[in-house]
Amino acid sequence: MPDSYINTNVNEDLSEDSQRTQLVGFGIGQELFGVSILMVQEIIRSAPITAVPNSPDFIEGIINLRGNIVPVIDLRKRLGLYKSDNATDEDIWILILNIEGRTTGFIVDSVTQVLKIDEDTLEPPPDIVVARLESQYIKGVCKLDKHLLILLDFNCILMVDEFKKLKEVIAA
Repeated sequence: MPDSYINTNVNEDLSEDSQRTQLVGFGIGQELFGVSILMVQEIIRSAPITAVPNSPDFIEGIINLRGNIVPVIDLRKRLGLYKSDNATDEDIWILILNIEGRTTGFIVDSVTQVLKIDEDTLEPPPDIVVARLESQYIKGVCKLDKHLLILLDFNCILMVDEFKKLKEVIAA
């Protein structure tokens, strides 16, 4: 991810009275996304992923994380984003998130620092963007330097039937 995405001075212009939210920033391709820091259990570099037969195409497989079996989802595939030809498996990061009590890993291209964003700067996504989405997983957008940060709602990334498939993958 280009260094221009990383803004170490996000807090400098915020008023003392404003509400701030802390996000872990991550990149997929040239796009910058964010997730609430409260959902992030840990961030790991590439780990051996075991493929699971007959799983949905966006589920890369499972990993053994200190004795716990954790499903791993390729966020690029889940969001329908284009894969760069020069990306390698060594370039990936896995965000380990706690989603409503379920530990799940998400493959991303890069991870930035913790970002502190003034909640007043978060805007809802444009209606035309979310109108065609099967689930409302874009929580909001905000301007960060010259780029837009897309705040994802990981509680909505997977739909109920997909969570059932995920449970079946873990059980298998």
